[in-house]
Amino acid sequence: MKSVRNSVQLIGRLGKDPEVKTFGDKKKAAFSIATSDSYKNAKGEKVEDTQWHNLVIWGKLAEVAGKYLKKGSEVAVEGKLVHRVYETDKGEKRFITEINVNDLAMLGGKNN
Repeated sequence: MKSVRNSVQLIGRLGKDPEVKTFGDKKKAAFSIATSDSYKNAKGEKVEDTQWHNLVIWGKLAEVAGKYLKKGSEVAVEGKLVHRVYETDKGEKRFITEINVNDLAMLGGKNN
């Protein structure tokens, strides 16, 4: 079995176009995807639960993401969870959880 330690697989839709930055000769693409799930509550009403996930992709895959992915695109990703802490210009600590993507499959646009 492939290692499942710190492994994440998601299918979701992009909330906005990827933001691509270049650091020397390396590219980084960052974007978020939404995953949705629905269930019935105690009253029998359908409830939709949407979660947002921050994704980061490096290298050639970042170039591909920047070129072909757009807001509303559906993607399947595989990667690992990374927790980071950074400090704002005002000295406030911020905590962020991201998925560092190592594999990406484009599933289609919003209308597909």
